[in-house]
Amino acid sequence: MGGMITLGILLLIVLGLIIFFVIIYNGFVALKNNINQDWSNIDVLLKQRYDELPKLIKVCEGYMQHEQKTLEAVVKARSMVNSAQSEDQKLQAQNALTDTLKSLFMVVERYPDLKADAGFRQLSNRISEIEDQIADRRELYNASVTIYNTRLDQFPDLIIARAFNFDSRTLWKIDPAHRQDVEVNFGQS
Repeated sequence: MGGMITLGILLLIVLGLIIFFVIIYNGFVALKNNINQDWSNIDVLLKQRYDELPKLIKVCEGYMQHEQKTLEAVVKARSMVNSAQSEDQKLQAQNALTDTLKSLFMVVERYPDLKADAGFRQLSNRISEIEDQIADRRELYNASVTIYNTRLDQFPDLIIARAFNFDSRTLWKIDPAHRQDVEVNFGQS
């Protein structure tokens, strides 16, 4: 009789451990899928931005014929986005595109007729709206990655993570130059 109780207790402990490990494993799967969904949500907006850029460039070209370097930089950055393969390359390409867009909008400040053009205003507002949405989605992506990466290092989760080869994910990082203060110049020397 005592042997049956001991066996029953052991079976409950083993069953409890199995359920515990299944819950941890399923938690990692859910977090991993959330990260993939967050990345896909960013991709949707990046694709919209990518598709809108040729229209914006076309509107700007007529006004900014002698600002060809800026326009070429935007086109080159857009091309880098298209050819990026790895997650890190995609992050770098998107950051480069963000940089060139900032440069483009700074150059546009010198063209009052361009800023007054309804097509340009509509496109620039749309791209600004997309940029804001991208920033929000990047924040959500980084939050998901942080939760996932933290769980990878916590005990007992790390046992399951290592046993099933759950690898850490990369946070979306900005170019260190973006951390510097922006210089505002009101046309004074």
